[in-house]
Amino acid sequence: MAQVMINDGSFDRALAHAAIDEAQRAQFGKKSEHQPMPDIDTASNMIAMPDRNVDVLLTLTSPRIVLLGNVLSDEECDTLAAYCGERWARSPVVANHDGGNLVHAHRTSRGAMLRRGETELIQRIEARLAHLAQWPVERGEGMQVLRYETGNEYRAHYDWFDPELPGPRKHLERGGQRVGTFVIYLNDVEQGGGTAFPNIGLEVQPKKGGAVFFANTDAFGVPDRQTLHAGMPVVKGVKLVANKWLREREY
Repeated sequence: MAQVMINDGSFDRALAHAAIDEAQRAQFGKKSEHQPMPDIDTASNMIAMPDRNVDVLLTLTSPRIVLLGNVLSDEECDTLAAYCGERWARSPVVANHDGGNLVHAHRTSRGAMLRRGETELIQRIEARLAHLAQWPVERGEGMQVLRYETGNEYRAHYDWFDPELPGPRKHLERGGQRVGTFVIYLNDVEQGGGTAFPNIGLEVQPKKGGAVFFANTDAFGVPDRQTLHAGMPVVKGVKLVANKWLREREY
């Protein structure tokens, strides 16, 4: 829509985006005031953590996307993947009509849902992610570990819940909106399996121990439609990832 306004209506780019933001705030019933948001301090190229140094590899401001390296060690990746190895089940999506789990052809991976703090390793990883995103552990869902085999994919979708739909609206009642996402890569993939953001022409390739973080809403709480993303088909090999969703309030 912004591009149409710029090309056909001769709007200034900043004005076009400001008008769209204002309309979205009205549509989603958000107040025009900044809300606290998870984010990663990318002032330096390396983030010193209590137990490791995390590399900042790429940053975007709008949408807010940060590519990180060395978030997990090889041992942590392998242990987490092995822990879930007996629990794989077909990955569902949220049904728009009632909010239940629905198996859909657009998502063909298998996965395991973990409770927050389920093991010492999971607790350690969650504390690290909370430190990186400057967001309390209590405002995060349990991790979801996924296994994509050759040909598996997750077609373009949003992580935020659409309050206009009855199913997703039910999920907003507990913890509010998904304001941020971590996708953590637990192995190297021989071919394919990237995380693509088709609206901005970006594709992140899996690198073991690395992660991509992105904000799902703007500072006013309006869902960011530029965060449309997809798990691209695995062409050769297997892809293992862990998802961590950050909520607006305590979850």
